[in-house]
Amino acid sequence: MSDKKKKKPQKLKARLPRGFVDRSAADIRATEEMTAKIKAVYENYGFDPVETPLFEYTDALGKFLPDQDRPNEGVFSLTDDDDQWMSLRYDLTAPLARHVAENFNDIQLPYRTYRAGYVFRNEKPGPGRFRQFMQFDADVVGAPGVQTDAEMCMMMADTMEALGIPRGDYVIRVNNRKVLDGVLEAIGLGGEENAGQRLTVLRAIDKLDKFPIDEVKKLLRTGRWDGGEEGKGDFTKGAGLGEIQANQLLGFLTSQLKLKRSEDGSFSWNRVLLPGFEALPEHQLPSDYGALSAGMRELLDMQIMFDAAGYSADRIKIDPSVVRGLEYYTGPVYEAELTFDVTNEKGEKVVFGSVGGGGRYDGLVSRFMGQPVPATGFSIGVSRLMTALKNLGKLGASEVIEPVLVTVMDGDAEAMGRYQKMTQELRKAGIRAEMYQGNWKKFGNQLKYADRRGCPIAIIQGGDERAEGVVQIKDLIEGKRLSGEIEDNAEWREARVAQETVPEGDLVAKVRQMLDAQAEDRRRAG
Repeated sequence: MSDKKKKKPQKLKARLPRGFVDRSAADIRATEEMTAKIKAVYENYGFDPVETPLFEYTDALGKFLPDQDRPNEGVFSLTDDDDQWMSLRYDLTAPLARHVAENFNDIQLPYRTYRAGYVFRNEKPGPGRFRQFMQFDADVVGAPGVQTDAEMCMMMADTMEALGIPRGDYVIRVNNRKVLDGVLEAIGLGGEENAGQRLTVLRAIDKLDKFPIDEVKKLLRTGRWDGGEEGKGDFTKGAGLGEIQANQLLGFLTSQLKLKRSEDGSFSWNRVLLPGFEALPEHQLPSDYGALSAGMRELLDMQIMFDAAGYSADRIKIDPSVVRGLEYYTGPVYEAELTFDVTNEKGEKVVFGSVGGGGRYDGLVSRFMGQPVPATGFSIGVSRLMTALKNLGKLGASEVIEPVLVTVMDGDAEAMGRYQKMTQELRKAGIRAEMYQGNWKKFGNQLKYADRRGCPIAIIQGGDERAEGVVQIKDLIEGKRLSGEIEDNAEWREARVAQETVPEGDLVAKVRQMLDAQAEDRRRAG
């Protein structure tokens, strides 16, 4: 016999992939509660649902064209059986563009649609930053006018209020990428040759709601260390702007660009300072700066629509610092920002910030069509918004009651059939119920299970009860409360705490009565 000991097979280690999370029943139900309210608003605006797959061909995602052996920069990719690269979707907008182009002759334009689903980012995970998360989008394809963008902003505002977020705790901030393009052109970043640098600049100034202005300036120039000092944390390479360029850009973005309403009801701009140029006269709309002029005219038109529809500046406001970091936006851009304070991981009071946004992307569908196809839409970050609603105490109102437990006293098939019959009668009456499926021989374990599960009621029928045609119904919520008043086991057995015996035919009615009484107690306590 060999002296070598036989190696035991290694036990597989259970481990969650980095950047991914398991979701509990409470989180799933909270998400369903929230998304149902969002859907109701979208449906009220005339939008219909659509669903696209998790995978798309990589070239259809647009910004992630495969330019190396494995196109995994930002996305998770694999090859199909015909050697075509496919990637998990990065957002829900690019798949919609593909869907519209592929079905262009069969859909009715303007195409008004919404969808919710998971998206995936092949990026470094960190606190609050995941590789898989849910988005909830609404889009209109085939509507060229900014009245559509204005309506999307109104729908975002209505969605915030439908979720119970009061006015003063949210604002929809609106800007126009044409304005930003005009400003970038004015500081020397126009032209296709500067497209990569422009995108880095846009992503840097998109952080204005998260970082102090000095930190954003670092991202515009040479770069920034996450730890605040050189060598601490990760380093993010900057956009490479010069000192003057960065100051000009930040000066415009933090200027008070506001619309004024005159006595005759018309709107006009306040003083506008172009970076590197003289201040324009009061109330004068710029006319010599191309994209900037067009963008400001569109913002002016949107403001007139907001005012006419009753959406005042405490709900929707023009804000030149709104950027949106994706390259494909071509016109109005907007963000839903929550303005109340929360405590961050460092114990500091900070504004909660953005929970969603979007804008006009007229070029995305056109890539497939070879013809102009206007489109606009926005996306809500479901997990982030859910966190906000929990902070406000706006989730959990529709509490899910744990199931009534039908306990098992005998293990033969005939007895099991009787217990299953009781369980099904409760379910048919709309009462959530389950029959105990574990080791029934230790009855104490069944009550422990009910306690851990949070079951409100237990149904008990042994041989004696069955012979008499009755069942015992135990109110576990009331029993737990009363048990604190009982001092010994003898008193417990005699008291038969919160337990009633009723004829089998009265089972459903009595359980319903007990559940209603428990609900009333919760209402009074809450």
